[in-house]
Amino acid sequence: MNLRDMPTFELYSKDPEEPVWQVPATGAARFNWEYDDGRDRLLALYQKGKDKQWDGQKRIDWELEVDPYDPLGTPDEAMSLYGTRHWAKMTERDKGELRRHYASWQFSQFLHGEQGAMICAARIVESVPDLDAKFYSATQTMDEARHAEIYGRFLHEKIGLLYPINDNLQALLGDTLRDSRWDMPYLGMQVLIEGLALAAFGMIRDTTDKPLPKQILAYVMQDEARHVAFGRMALRDYYRQLTDAELREREEFVIEGCYLMRDRLRGVEVLENFGIPRAEAEAYSEQSEFLALFRKLLFSRIVPCVKDIGLWGKRLQQAYVDMGVLEMGDSDLDLLMSEDEEIAERLDAERFAVEERERVAEVQGAIEAGQRG
Repeated sequence: MNLRDMPTFELYSKDPEEPVWQVPATGAARFNWEYDDGRDRLLALYQKGKDKQWDGQKRIDWELEVDPYDPLGTPDEAMSLYGTRHWAKMTERDKGELRRHYASWQFSQFLHGEQGAMICAARIVESVPDLDAKFYSATQTMDEARHAEIYGRFLHEKIGLLYPINDNLQALLGDTLRDSRWDMPYLGMQVLIEGLALAAFGMIRDTTDKPLPKQILAYVMQDEARHVAFGRMALRDYYRQLTDAELREREEFVIEGCYLMRDRLRGVEVLENFGIPRAEAEAYSEQSEFLALFRKLLFSRIVPCVKDIGLWGKRLQQAYVDMGVLEMGDSDLDLLMSEDEEIAERLDAERFAVEERERVAEVQGAIEAGQRG
């Protein structure tokens, strides 16, 4: 049986605690009978969401080979065990297995996060009061389904190993989905989880020299740029109407969520699979200079977005000071998003140019062979 045909549960590093995770639904489903009204910016984004749909089976070149023991081209220095007594004892095969597990852990969290995004987008369709937002979120639900399909395929076919959802990511997803207020799936998913994912995707996209993961991440990020724009538009409009007390409640949610996200990014589960006790694994992760930089840069998309939608109270700013990321509030989010779009389009152009050259060469070869004959 090849990896593609194997059930997912046979590929997990350990069995998920809950084969089916059930989160009780709260809040109201809202219908809107006004069909000829809507915000021009949001309707334009909805049109873009329709125009930019794509097929992950066709746009991505799945024939590209991936070495499961070095799927991302990760340098030794980026491994949290690098320079430790454990690293000194590892063979090259052990190091390759460690790279495989780290890549699996990262992409597994991407996969689980995309399923969470799909469910949150569907929840927005159900609960948001405005029809223009329902329309756009319906396109996002399809986007997130495509992303989960793609990450699942990459893990099944190219790496052959998955990790269960990280506890902190699951906690934030649960908090987001259990809240009855209709704006919370926007805030938890579109701003926090999507913002963090975008930064993680971008760091790997810009540093890997492996063509298949670079393609996957670039194309997924092209979609995610629209999703974050959607969250910003909808929440910025809504939060202008809230009282100071209501804004502070949402800031508390952001603060707690950001700490959860920061603490998620350790990959301690990977080191535990290599027989390292949890406390020791956490210490190695905290001491890693590369991981510290990685965790800081992951907030490059969240902080400016939080500021942009109007959540910027003193307690929230102090939390960002404590995390060392306050200065990221001045980042140009629109520029980052436009660059994400351009990188995906450039990859497409390069790939199509290569295919066109190959077709021309094939035709020319056939002509020359005919002339010789």
